Amino acid sequence: MCPAKVTDGVQRGWIIPIGGGEKKVRTSEILIRFVELSGGDDARIVIIPTASRLDDTGDRYQEVFQNMGVKNVSIARIETREDCEREDILESLDSATGIFMTGGDQLRLATIIGGTSAARSIRTGNAGGVHVAGTSAGAAFIGEHMIAFGRSGPTPRSGMSTLAPGLGLTNRVIIDQHFRERGRLGRLLTSLAYNPFATGIGVDEDTGAFISPDDVIEVIGSGGLTVIDPSDLEHSSMADVKQGEPVCLIGVKLHILSHGSRYDLVSRTARP
Repeated sequence: MCPAKVTDGVQRGWIIPIGGGEKKVRTSEILIRFVELSGGDDARIVIIPTASRLDDTGDRYQEVFQNMGVKNVSIARIETREDCEREDILESLDSATGIFMTGGDQLRLATIIGGTSAARSIRTGNAGGVHVAGTSAGAAFIGEHMIAFGRSGPTPRSGMSTLAPGLGLTNRVIIDQHFRERGRLGRLLTSLAYNPFATGIGVDEDTGAFISPDDVIEVIGSGGLTVIDPSDLEHSSMADVKQGEPVCLIGVKLHILSHGSRYDLVSRTARP
């Protein structure tokens, strides 16, 4: 799934995967930056808590954004695919300046929202300048390819991760969240080993990867961003190993970036 087409003269909105565990307070640097991009006090933010099974997830984020001075904060309570076709929900998404997807289970996002009018509205909105952030499961869902589930561990192994179609706001990255906290280097490497086209980004907790309209990532938060660049991959044994066996990868480049660092997804260069 390719990202929605950007009209000539229009700048795509920012894409913001967050690793989960961000501070849900008005002083959170990550949420402050998202609000600023979305218009500050005049922002129109729509929260999508679909990934969560907790009834109060959307309300908690609504309170945080309101405490930050945002007057127009609504919750799109999407629980079924029928909800994705509701006129009131589509109108709120179409009028948003910022969309925020909460954590939970990314398969709920994919199976409930994927392929619906709500998904098309988010994709079209981002292509037209709406900023879209997702934390934890919401971050995983952002890209064309989504890690649906997998095992922890540092070594890539055949079958260690399972991929599913995501929202498709970008096809340049595969995103993994709670990255170093849950030891997910192996499963991100495994995901890239299947087809080393995209760049892998592993986002730590309380960390956001702010992807600009010109595809430059800026890191904001207290954790790190692991960037895996497979563009010069010389060898992958993925096609030859049995289920559960380690995968040999030669020529992979890895960066660890902290707050304020940047990575250009086009030139594949990093700078502190």
